[in-house]
Amino acid sequence: MTARILVVDDVKANVTLLETRLLAEYFEVLKAYSGAEALETCENGKVDVVLLDVMMPEMDGFETCRRLKNDPATAHIPIVMVTALDQISDRVRGLEAGADDFLTKPVSDLQLITRVKSLVRLKTLTDELRLRASTTRSIGIEELLSRGSTAGSGVPKVLLVEERQNHADRVARYLRGKADLKIIADPQVGLLEAAENGYDCVIISTALENFDPLRLCSQLRSIDRTRFVPIMLIANEEEEELVMRGLELGINDYLIRPLDEQELTARLTTQVKRKRYNDQLRASVAQTIEMAVTDGLTGLHNRRYLDSHLETLFERAEARRRPLSLMITDIDRFKAINDVHGHDGGDDVLREFAARLRQNVRGIDLACRFGGEEFIIVMPDTEFAIAQKVAERVRAHIAATPFVIGNSGKQIEVTVSVGVSSLQPPHDNAQALLKRADLALYEAKNSGRNKVVAKAA
Repeated sequence: MTARILVVDDVKANVTLLETRLLAEYFEVLKAYSGAEALETCENGKVDVVLLDVMMPEMDGFETCRRLKNDPATAHIPIVMVTALDQISDRVRGLEAGADDFLTKPVSDLQLITRVKSLVRLKTLTDELRLRASTTRSIGIEELLSRGSTAGSGVPKVLLVEERQNHADRVARYLRGKADLKIIADPQVGLLEAAENGYDCVIISTALENFDPLRLCSQLRSIDRTRFVPIMLIANEEEEELVMRGLELGINDYLIRPLDEQELTARLTTQVKRKRYNDQLRASVAQTIEMAVTDGLTGLHNRRYLDSHLETLFERAEARRRPLSLMITDIDRFKAINDVHGHDGGDDVLREFAARLRQNVRGIDLACRFGGEEFIIVMPDTEFAIAQKVAERVRAHIAATPFVIGNSGKQIEVTVSVGVSSLQPPHDNAQALLKRADLALYEAKNSGRNKVVAKAA
């Protein structure tokens, strides 16, 4: 995982220390020695996470954080305050200013790297949503961001998984009037509840008698309906390693017992606000592009969207020196399907094919109907070898189960040929990437069909 981390501290030795730790994990590090310099860097550069010192002259970390979060252009950037202040009141003040977390000096390497990686994953998701929104060119993204205050309105719906009644009662007392709280003691029942009823946040106690709390977190992250729901852990002070593993698994935040009412409220507010902001982005993207850039038959993006978005993804991959792969699929002998079963039967196959395609690619991958029976999948941050494996998985999934035609339940065998290519720096372009995949597909079709061919060059 690579990302651009901005370290802000007026003491150069502190900046150097954090820079060394981050460089060892292959992060790209930007440096700023004042709040004003941090604001300028965030406005002019692509910053993924800000590590912000609190005690600085002229403009302290609280004010810097507040300004970054109030600016629509930088409000989505995660901020971690790094400070010697260790009072709960200081943490609450930072959270209320918009900070995503606090790290207390001296910062352990494990805490630093785990927290940064967790926030980078979160930022990647937000960036993808913002990018898709801006690609349509008809969405006023800055206007959308400026509505952040209204996006967080309304009492949040919160699920607490806690076996101990006295602890559950305490959380309920702290959140009375601030959240619509449901408490469930059984983790498996809690999982079903979270999946069936939309929640703004799920809070999980680590004190589960016969169930691993991280298993529950992992299950929540693996289910489509709960994949983007914020997860907060409530842990004991000596459970640092468990919390760090939780962050690696994808939890969003944590609290240490004994709980402080203000900190619980502030952290919950931060998570709910970020979730609603991302939900608003998704909704705006869906509403705006549905007719213009969506294929009406399959529900996938169409060629118009691909033509615009592929170039953007390519440029971003080159700028960040990240891999980018692409595959073209073509349903074998599709004309024969239309001839035998009619165009209605062909449409049934295309719809089912698109559904299976979605099942085998990630949320950040771009799946498009290129035209007729051809489909293209663009895979950001995907190495060539991984892209080949994904293509083979798609091919096998299509061939494994017959397709159902019409209401009669008639089944037919369907296969697909796939061509794969990947970005080849330094002299490459989006059209060449597409051309190599197309040539690979042509080779797959001419050498027997129902196979994957990958063009490394």
